[in-house]
Amino acid sequence: MSIEVEVESERWPYRTPFRISRGVEAALDVLLVRLRDEHGNVGRGEAAGVDYAGETIGTMREQVAAVASAVGGGATRAQLQDLLPAGGARNALDCALWDLEAKATGVSVWSRLGLEPARPVTTCLTLGIDTLAAMSRAARAARGMPLLKVKVNAEQHIQALQCVHEACPQASILVDPNQAWSIALLNELAPKLQALGVVLIEQPLPSSDAAELARYRGPIALAADESCADRTSLGALSRAYRYVNIKLDKTGGLTEALALAGAARAAGYDLMVGSMAGTSLAMAPGMVLAQGARFVDLDGPLLHARDRTPGIEYRSGVMQIPPRELWG
Repeated sequence: MSIEVEVESERWPYRTPFRISRGVEAALDVLLVRLRDEHGNVGRGEAAGVDYAGETIGTMREQVAAVASAVGGGATRAQLQDLLPAGGARNALDCALWDLEAKATGVSVWSRLGLEPARPVTTCLTLGIDTLAAMSRAARAARGMPLLKVKVNAEQHIQALQCVHEACPQASILVDPNQAWSIALLNELAPKLQALGVVLIEQPLPSSDAAELARYRGPIALAADESCADRTSLGALSRAYRYVNIKLDKTGGLTEALALAGAARAAGYDLMVGSMAGTSLAMAPGMVLAQGARFVDLDGPLLHARDRTPGIEYRSGVMQIPPRELWG
């Protein structure tokens, strides 16, 4: 079997500049991989990469180029795991291979994994760091959404959450400091956050401060994000975490993500599924994992000025099943 490997970079502007504790972006750059077999079937995969690990569009392109001949010669998904490390390049290729298999065989990814009929899932909507007035307006515009995720940093936290809760009191809230807090700040804020509808705190401390989490005394569950990339991360993970946030760019694709989900459950963790804010093409394989997750953060298309056509339909935060023309 011969497969043609095509690589393209794309830029997807955000509706408004998206700010987290690490910085702000006006648009998201992604790598698009297309795999075309000799019968004309095309499989696609998208990756934004893991920016805090140093990945860029350029580094991902280089990694794809390094294995293009092997993939073109028919390397399997299992073999791909050994050809590339976990990260965005392997994610794009792995998801494209899943899609190509579905297109070539007529058997959907969902059916192959025993997940049909697939079910719609509820995702949170992320509110980036902004002025308090702007965050209040964004929360009011999100009324009707059952779950919001609020980005914070070491300086702006409790007031922002108060504004969001007052504007959208019915919503449950996830808080994401992106490693910006200390254990002292976490213990100070956690009891106050519970009264504001916060149900989960995601990666409050730097991954290098894992030992500090043993001192956590708050009532709100914690989720590991930057501290957990793939199965190799589980052994060093603090038991203060109750949830593991699985992202395909971190795991290097759906293949490892499924394996991580199984290993995490076996180790006693519950699951959250997230993303690097891509288009519907990046969200679709994440929805496979979302079928068994407690929390879902696959709102990328809601953050962008436009999306792919066809894309995933969102109804008040509920993601519908991706069309087969999109992926899988």
